[in-house]
Amino acid sequence: MSPNRGSYSPLYITLVVAVGLFHGTIVTLSAPSESDVLIAFKKSIVDPKNALSSWTGSTKPCVPGSGKANWVGVLCLGGSVWGLQLENMGLSGHIDVDSLTGLPALRTLSVRNNNFDGPLPNLGKLGMLKSVYLSNNKFSGDIPDDTFSDMSSLKKLHLGGNGCTGHIPASLTKLPKLLELGLESNKFSGPIPDFQQKLQLLDVSNNALEGPIPTSLATTVPSAFSGNKALCGAPLSPCAGSSTAGSSHLNVIIPVIIICAVFVILGLVVGLRQWKQKQSSVEGPPLPSNLQKKANFQESNNGKQQGASPDSSGHGKKAESTKLSFVRDDREKFELHDLLKSSAEILGSGCFGSSYKAALVGGPAMVVKRFRQMNNVGREEFQEHMRRIGRLSHPNLLSLVAFYYRKEEKLLVYDFVKRGSLAVHLHSNHARGQPALDWPTRLKIVKGVARGLSYLYNELPSLITPHGHLKSSNVLLNESFEPLLTDYTLIPVINSENAQDLMVAYKSPEYLQSKRITKKTDVWSLGILILEIMTGKLPANFLQQGKGNTEDDLAAWVRSTTEAGDVRLTDALDKEMSVPAGSENEMVKLLKVGLGCCEADPDKRFDMKEAMEQIEEVREKDGDDDFFSVRSSRGGADEIGI
Repeated sequence: MSPNRGSYSPLYITLVVAVGLFHGTIVTLSAPSESDVLIAFKKSIVDPKNALSSWTGSTKPCVPGSGKANWVGVLCLGGSVWGLQLENMGLSGHIDVDSLTGLPALRTLSVRNNNFDGPLPNLGKLGMLKSVYLSNNKFSGDIPDDTFSDMSSLKKLHLGGNGCTGHIPASLTKLPKLLELGLESNKFSGPIPDFQQKLQLLDVSNNALEGPIPTSLATTVPSAFSGNKALCGAPLSPCAGSSTAGSSHLNVIIPVIIICAVFVILGLVVGLRQWKQKQSSVEGPPLPSNLQKKANFQESNNGKQQGASPDSSGHGKKAESTKLSFVRDDREKFELHDLLKSSAEILGSGCFGSSYKAALVGGPAMVVKRFRQMNNVGREEFQEHMRRIGRLSHPNLLSLVAFYYRKEEKLLVYDFVKRGSLAVHLHSNHARGQPALDWPTRLKIVKGVARGLSYLYNELPSLITPHGHLKSSNVLLNESFEPLLTDYTLIPVINSENAQDLMVAYKSPEYLQSKRITKKTDVWSLGILILEIMTGKLPANFLQQGKGNTEDDLAAWVRSTTEAGDVRLTDALDKEMSVPAGSENEMVKLLKVGLGCCEADPDKRFDMKEAMEQIEEVREKDGDDDFFSVRSSRGGADEIGI
């Protein structure tokens, strides 16, 4: 007789449970471990340097229950693999995406600066990834439009320095959490798609892109679009023929413009000649008009009246005296007289001279910096060095636009950056009634500064100090608070006596003690800057000319707070800084990195690579699984290392 529906005998229930447990055991036993997954992944990789020798079955990738790893290049959280950092290892072969699907906790993947080639791997199978860094490999070919459709968690993607072709995949525009996108130095063509996300970083420079830049990207820094085929629209020059209504009037407008230009030039020539006759001295720059008037007013108030004259070397060089030399091909050219007739204001006076903001008529605002101490090399060497600086391109460098050479004085022309310097935000915001920078913003600035400096180290290996003058007033902030380094790579052209008296590199412990600078001197400057950012205190030894004081400086003060351990170290943090819950340990970690960068003994100090690795390990808060916060650069020096 069959049992009633819904009722089962004890024997039947026991059999069902036994079968279920047996089946579960089979499933559990058949699921590969993280060790198995990574060893399978390793088999697809060519490892000529045996960099992954620690990947063996004798140990587990992660120490159980901790964030420590047993295997090189593995990042752990809670005893599980959540990141792979396989960088600068000379790896090649095939990235086996299928095997990596066996790592459910994997959130970040970086294989930058290796030799992987062929088509881009099918990253869509790893939809859980938040950060992907494939920069500076040899990937090539078109990327299918739907490659990133299933990667809704992706925040950061860096593909710079490869050979990818075709259109930029449209699926990138549909990723809701995307914050950083680095596609520079590839072979992408066609138009830039319309990104509606609020990207903190976009770099599509050095491709073959063309057409109008989407209006959603109009506030992006111009350098992000440099080196392309034919891009136009804000923040670059307006697109030709953008207003068809006005084209019918060109035959009338052009002659009027030409006539007006002729009268303006004639007026300038006559004014210059009359003004020259009244001067008994030939000292000063060729800055009559608005810039010179404002300069004279400022300097007369300081008791340092400085005249101005055209080039005193004779009539044969008058044409040269108003000629700007452009170092970038992606900019619409203008002449010195365009700056002279523009509205201008003094931005401030630095160590080497004054800076002026000049708003071009119908064009962008530019910054003109005056230098009187640039006679360390002759004309040809100076021009070659400026062209070398002009070839540098990185999202964290303020690119040089043009320069002007005159024996007595040099002018350097840059784009105007609205938010101004980091020094103002650190030390003057309170007086202006503005809030202090919060912790996430300060961390972002530190990482951006370090990336820009790392790029300089890589691109200028022959220079002992690739920057030489790194301080908060030489770090500008764009609209998204991304830092832009300025006044870099000037030591070769600055008069040696002025450089030793004024530049930050010559206030380092090694120079004060032994009259020498080293490859780690810029790292010392970076460390001092980190401490300034984290404490909100201005380094006192930067305020004085000549010798600094290593006994009573910012590093010594912060170091003194470590006597009672990390609890005491938090007392050094800027009290006005907004601190999200769970961030204290990471903030202390960054303070310690700063101290490691500015060790008085260069032998104990981090080198640039170590500094980058330490900085990139700092997260916004404890347990944040978005380990990387990196960005691309040129020539193999992007994101974390060199």
